[in-house]
Amino acid sequence: MATSKMMVPDMGGAADVEVIEICVAVGDVISEGDSILVVETDKASMEIPASIAGVIKSIALKEGDTCSLGDLMVEIETESVPDEAKEAEPQVSVQAKVEMVVEPLATAIADAPVQASVAESEPALEQLALVPDLGGAVDVEVIEVSVKVGDELAEGDSLIVLETDKASMEIPVEFAGTVLQINVAEGSKLNVGDTIAVLATRAQSVAPEVMVDGKAASAASEALAPVPAVDQTPVAAPKAAQAPNVSVAPSVTVAKVEAVAEVVNAGTIGAVHAGPAVRMLARELGVDLSKVPATGPRDRLLKEDVQAFVKQQMQQPAAQSMQGHGIEQPPAIDFSQFGSIDRIKMTKVQRITAQNMTRSWLNVPHVTQFDHADITDLELFRKGLKAEAALKGTKVTPLPFMLKACAMALRQYPQFNVSLDNDGEHIVQKHYINIGIAVDTPAGLMVPVIRDVDQKSIWQLAEEVIAMGAKAKDKKLMPADMQGGCFTISSLGGIGGTAFTPIVNTPEVAILGVSKADMQPRWDGSEFQPRLMMPLCLSYDHRAVNGADAARFTQYLAKVLGDIRHLVM
Repeated sequence: MATSKMMVPDMGGAADVEVIEICVAVGDVISEGDSILVVETDKASMEIPASIAGVIKSIALKEGDTCSLGDLMVEIETESVPDEAKEAEPQVSVQAKVEMVVEPLATAIADAPVQASVAESEPALEQLALVPDLGGAVDVEVIEVSVKVGDELAEGDSLIVLETDKASMEIPVEFAGTVLQINVAEGSKLNVGDTIAVLATRAQSVAPEVMVDGKAASAASEALAPVPAVDQTPVAAPKAAQAPNVSVAPSVTVAKVEAVAEVVNAGTIGAVHAGPAVRMLARELGVDLSKVPATGPRDRLLKEDVQAFVKQQMQQPAAQSMQGHGIEQPPAIDFSQFGSIDRIKMTKVQRITAQNMTRSWLNVPHVTQFDHADITDLELFRKGLKAEAALKGTKVTPLPFMLKACAMALRQYPQFNVSLDNDGEHIVQKHYINIGIAVDTPAGLMVPVIRDVDQKSIWQLAEEVIAMGAKAKDKKLMPADMQGGCFTISSLGGIGGTAFTPIVNTPEVAILGVSKADMQPRWDGSEFQPRLMMPLCLSYDHRAVNGADAARFTQYLAKVLGDIRHLVM
């Protein structure tokens, strides 16, 4: 006889993963693909299958152990397997109530009709679809799963949609294949390197399916009901439960078999349906499991349920603080008494925007400086660039000129290119100029950041403004695209209005609001002349900027925009 050692395979980069179930016993005859053990990471549980067939000689792990890539799982005798070993039925000692659970379930599975497709001879290469770099964002929420098991995907097809604090984005698959397994669900939290799905990149055989009819499922469900504990007696493990290469319908494998595992592990069925790993996490966090809503099969508590409960409890004070520091919350009103209504849930972008605006308004002493810029000559020059812009495949709007003018003003008045340190005793002076531009999208307000504005030409800025605006409207902005701003421009010129008071986008200390330009009479010393005047509204943090500097800043902007020859000086 030859003895082979079976090691823990790659688990998507996870290490020190907890073993929550051992699926075999010494003396078991197993086939390739049979489950050896079940492990549980921070994100999900997974079964580790056998890579070869044989007889279990020894088991190196036990429930509660942790394992990593390359650790020994079991030793298997792979040659000259005697018939006696194949026919032997290992004896196990369990409580009688486990027998009452396992035997009806095994009978229901064995009696169910089997539908299987012929496996192809060439094995599939399974590849993991992982979360790519998210620009530094962590714990990003899944708001949509775009595929299902069995879907055929081409390279670039969307797998999931994520939503950060600033924007939502689609995550495409980097290779073609068939979806074998989906490791995430709506509401899951993901980080860089987490597994999204498992795909087969060559022809993959379809696993046989056991379709359990309603009567069998009902019998299995009744068998899993709580029963009184009795004395332990040795019982034989049923052969039907060891049938190789059988994929049971999810309603049985996930709900019923996990319930069996918990009965074996815990010995009793308590009021809270949770496994050992979940109970350990709850003890570490001091969580009362009876208060945690369950989302798993058969009301089973998952680690994600405990983590979501803790996060909710931690966010409650933050949500209450949105009402203001000590400010009384407005009374709740039942608007349905006045007529028909709909309650529409805010998107995450809308909720985060509301929180940020409230925090900024409550913490920043806002002052707004108003002025006008004569952009008559600028508009004549810009319209004259239309033919040249068409040759370059772009379009020049007033925004690139405003970006360039603001960059010059930030160089001229560096006290606007700062942030207040959280210690309350320092000011952070920035030596780079990145300017955010507010973009109105169907998903909410986005502020992509144009970097190194002072080092780019009008043509470069025009192309980048168009590209960033398109990414924002298509929900393709990455978190890194909206970070690192020094100053923000919010332009309503294409919509209308005469003036407004924008809210400072903290931790910046100033924001420029631009309204629609219109023709106004201006005295030139001898007569009134029609001039195109653009309203400027500069809101600033009065802790960092004083009023005199704000007036000088808007006057400087008006001078540069009024005579664009200053842009080349």
